[in-house]
Formats: sequence, C-alpha cells, structure tokens
Amino acid sequence: MIHDTAIIDASAQIAADVEIGAYSVIGADVEIASGTVIGPHVVVMGPSKIGHDNRIFQFSSIGEAPQDKKYQGERTWLELGDRNVIREFVTLNRGTDEGNGKTIIGSDNLFMAYSHVAHDCLVGDHTVFANAASLSGHVEVGDYAILGGFTSVHQFTQIGRKSFCGLGSVVTQDIPPFSTAAGNRARVIGINKEGLKRKGFSAELIRALHKSFRQLLKSRLAKEEILANLKPLCDKYPEVAEFVDFVKKSKRGIAS
Repeated sequence: MIHDTAIIDASAQIAADVEIGAYSVIGADVEIASGTVIGPHVVVMGPSKIGHDNRIFQFSSIGEAPQDKKYQGERTWLELGDRNVIREFVTLNRGTDEGNGKTIIGSDNLFMAYSHVAHDCLVGDHTVFANAASLSGHVEVGDYAILGGFTSVHQFTQIGRKSFCGLGSVVTQDIPPFSTAAGNRARVIGINKEGLKRKGFSAELIRALHKSFRQLLKSRLAKEEILANLKPLCDKYPEVAEFVDFVKKSKRGIAS
C-alpha cells in the first residue's frame, strides 16, 4: 500500500490501509486515518491530522508551514476532515500562533487544481474550490459555498454558507449566506436562486431571502426600520434570520 520510494517519518501515524504513492513524503507528527489515498509526489508535513477516505492527488502540498513572515517555527496545526478530494498542485497551510493556531478544513470538500487555503482559515463541509481559487489567511468559508475558478479572497473575510462566487471574483468584503457575488472587486448581486433550488429551498423561502437582500443591502431606509420590517420573516424563516444576523455582525462590511 506504500510505495518503496515514499519517505515516511518514523513519528507519522498511518492507518494500515492508507495508500501512499511513489516519491511522496510524509513528515513528522502527521496522522492519516483509514481509507485515505495519497498519490505520487505528494508532500504532507506536520503537525497535521488527515481524516478518513480522503483522496489526495499528485503534487499537492498539505500541512506545510504558513506563508506568513511573522511565523517563526511555532508548533501549529492543519486538520483535514473526511472524504475530501484534493486535486493536483493544491496547497493547504498550517495555522499561526497569532491566529487560532490551526487551519481547519471539514469534510466532503472538492479542491480543484491549484487552489490554495492559507493559514488559520476555517473551511466547512461540502464546499467547492474551482481551479486556482485562493484564500488568504484567517478566512472563513461556510458549508456548501462555491468559489469559482481564480476567485481570490482577502484575509479575515467571511464567505457565508450556500453562497456562490463567480469566476475570477476578487473578494475583499464579506459575502452573506445564500447569495451570489461576482466581479473585481466582487459585489453581491442577489440571492443564489438556482443553487438554493437545487438544495431544496422552497420558492416562498427564496422570495423571503430576496426580500431581505433588497431591504438590507439596497434600501435607503433607516437600519432600525429595515430590521423592524424584516422581523416577521426572521421569526418565520431561520435562514432569513441567519442572513440578517450575518449582515449585522459583519466586521469587514458586505460587498454590496
């Protein structure tokens, strides 16, 4: 299951059924759970914890030191969940002491070729990073979010769940959940209607989200009046309450 040319540090903990391809390198303090397949010419450095049933393709770099000039070799981590697909030339970096000490990636994500997750990022489950989509440090990406090819995300930005960033988006402010953004610089252009339909959202709920989008991000009414107008929808639909709460708490502002 492990190719003769692979180099495995003695401290690495690797489940018995893990496959490791030719010329791959597994460094110190790496844990790899059962069912994971690592292709040829992959580098996994630690401390890193790799979950079950991941598929890591050739030339990827997993758990390497953060690309942060303040980093001075502190002990930081990368945690990768289960059933992720990591394609060619993907780079996933560890955290920093000045961040939360960890880069944490959930399960069932697809990272297409050349995509990048920087230090201290938090990525949820079922996300899609199309080719060369890249996160700067300290970015948070919610469940089921989709980043189009060549999307670039500024540090400390939040991408809400079930949102969609179009091809080549340059994201410098927060993207609320359930919305679509595009452009350089990216702007929220509406609710992710097609994506939400595919996830089983009712037409009534999508209309409620659209109303909340129009009120919060396009209306010139006073904030207090807008929130009062949206309270019945927030009470009825948890998703609308989530959208409104995200906008209210945004620290970088909404890309609208």
